[in-house]
Amino acid sequence: MGAARPVLVVAERLDAAADMVVDQLNQRGVAVMRFDSADFPQHVSLTAGHRPTAAGWEGVLADGHRSVRLQDVRAVYYRRPGRPRIADSVPEPYATWAQNQADAAILNLLSALPVRWINNPHHDRVAAHKPQQLVAAARAGLRVPRSLITNDPDEARAFARTVGCPLICKPVLGGRLDAGGERQLMVATHRVDPTRFDDSVRLTAHCFQEDIPKKYEVRLVAVDGNMFAGTIVGTSEKARTDWRTDYENLEYGTTEVPDSVRDAIRRFMASYGIVFGSFDFAVTPDDTWVFFENNPAGTWSWVENRTGLPIAAAHADYLQGDTT
Repeated sequence: MGAARPVLVVAERLDAAADMVVDQLNQRGVAVMRFDSADFPQHVSLTAGHRPTAAGWEGVLADGHRSVRLQDVRAVYYRRPGRPRIADSVPEPYATWAQNQADAAILNLLSALPVRWINNPHHDRVAAHKPQQLVAAARAGLRVPRSLITNDPDEARAFARTVGCPLICKPVLGGRLDAGGERQLMVATHRVDPTRFDDSVRLTAHCFQEDIPKKYEVRLVAVDGNMFAGTIVGTSEKARTDWRTDYENLEYGTTEVPDSVRDAIRRFMASYGIVFGSFDFAVTPDDTWVFFENNPAGTWSWVENRTGLPIAAAHADYLQGDTT
């Protein structure tokens, strides 16, 4: 395959993981066109046509400096791009309508390309649902925590009695809170005291889980069957509960993935049709791996930077390969 067939990288401008993958592809002489969906339609143009006898849509994507023919694309790395932005001159409700039109066009036209994907965004959306992940993980052979989603305080108390060990509470849906301006707040995983459950539980859905004892945690990055396991040891109470809340008190390393876990992860990913995942596990004092969740667009650049694991190279290997 000639190097002229480009890889399309769809990501925000400031994304360390995308930077690292692009660098790997550049070192290999693979052509790359990178853009952010947020630049469409104001700074990116798209024209695509479909013929009944064609394998897919044909056309041109251009940003004023570079252009790529859709039919020449060899692979797509799709990583957390922004939503299209409509010109300020368009008033509401037309601006929202126009944004939805642009979003549907760019997302669905690209998704229809018959090429390799990390990951196809339609598969990502399904794979990101946390309650369903627990079912898929258990079905694949992974151990998962005992869990309850409820807005009933009596049911939450009953669950605590059944579990008979400390509980944590975590968001059903990830993301950050907009605190105004550029301030954002993260709702972290936190330990809860069931004796203090009251009617505030009724205000929304809560996800309660047994608090898994941890020897250490693992951020496992899976790319096309390759698995890179970075270990995280929290040296403060906050870090041991949710390591994202106390980066100053973390120690990093690497570990081998047990064959049984490796095989189960492959089954899990195949069930969603994805080739990339950023998994969170706890490893208990008796070396049992317990699945928490998978983010199909999760961060991993810090894992490579802290451990030297060749995650970006694995991305480039897959994206450089033959189309499927």
